Amino acid sequence: MPDFLVISADLAWPLAVLLAWLAGEFIHRWTRLPRISVYGLVGFLCAQLFPELFATEPGSPVIVLANVAFGLILFELGYRINMHWLRINPWVAVSGLVESFVTFGVVYLIALQFDLAPLTSLLLASLAMSTSPAGVLRVINEQRTSGQATERVLHLVALNTVLSVLTFKVIVGFWVFDTSGSLTQAISHSLIELVASALLGAVSGIIVPAVLRHLGNLAREGTLAFALVVVILVAITYASDLSPVLATLAFGLTARHRRVQFTRTQRNFGAIGELLAILLFVFAVSTLDWSNVVAGGWLALVLLIARFVIKTAGVAAFSHLSGISWKKGIASGVALAPMSVFVVLLLEQTRNSGIVLVDELAAVAAMTLFMEVIGPIFTQRALIWVREAPQE
Repeated sequence: MPDFLVISADLAWPLAVLLAWLAGEFIHRWTRLPRISVYGLVGFLCAQLFPELFATEPGSPVIVLANVAFGLILFELGYRINMHWLRINPWVAVSGLVESFVTFGVVYLIALQFDLAPLTSLLLASLAMSTSPAGVLRVINEQRTSGQATERVLHLVALNTVLSVLTFKVIVGFWVFDTSGSLTQAISHSLIELVASALLGAVSGIIVPAVLRHLGNLAREGTLAFALVVVILVAITYASDLSPVLATLAFGLTARHRRVQFTRTQRNFGAIGELLAILLFVFAVSTLDWSNVVAGGWLALVLLIARFVIKTAGVAAFSHLSGISWKKGIASGVALAPMSVFVVLLLEQTRNSGIVLVDELAAVAAMTLFMEVIGPIFTQRALIWVREAPQE
């Protein structure tokens, strides 16, 4: 490879992140659209124009950094989940369970009608259950929203994420068993992996707050300590073929209930968190191939419409039972639209394990691109509609 191409490849990702940041700032200022919608669009265009510069191999530093960025977001999401509230108001959890499993069933049936194989349809259905924590949390922090709908959306996102990971890993385990015939290998890709990941995060969530209490001065040291442990958890799970999603989410959830303060000024983990988040959204859609987007376009459109309707109706149906108005129930369902970043990283980790599903799940590429751009807009407009965002 000529020297100038090597230099270009080394500079490609930093320049793409810079371009995404500039485009996000300008377009947000002109249109008030979420910045993350712009980040994804810039990443996709860069990858299509210069595919050789943005190709990533398993173990690439970019993939590791993207997983760290997602881990920070998942920790923050877990830290904002109030299990006591869910025990007091179980209808929130019931609405999440209903809309998730109805989404799974309907997407599975639609995929079968498009002549997809049963296992492929199951994988597609498990991914459709999810809502991207990165997309939703970034919009909430950017818009500084707060209120009943916002808190409900955060809890539903966490529930969607856990259910999707559990279902996806179990189905991948059966996929391995179907192709290799080894039941031991299949189990290692599902239940053992999930339990070990959650346990690793939970233990970290007990140890770190205990150490911080012993050191004192939590307001200054807490954020740095949490960020460092998230990096370590991502590294361990990445190297051990565990789930960084469950590990970091369990870490945040356990740390919250160990009563260590995580103040509002520390949201997004400061400037480094912001930088890694831009890289995450640029990377997420840079992995997509235009041919896969086109091939899965029609199926993706049908599935996205079905997913959107079911999630909105499923959450809205339990509005009064869970103590909110119909309007806020509908807004909470609409705000669950994003799904892209979560899906991409889950598929990337599966590919790193030697299981390549991208060609079988071409519709996922189209769904990812659509929801990377328009999903955060739905979340933003839904929360503005119920007046949970400050007036600008």
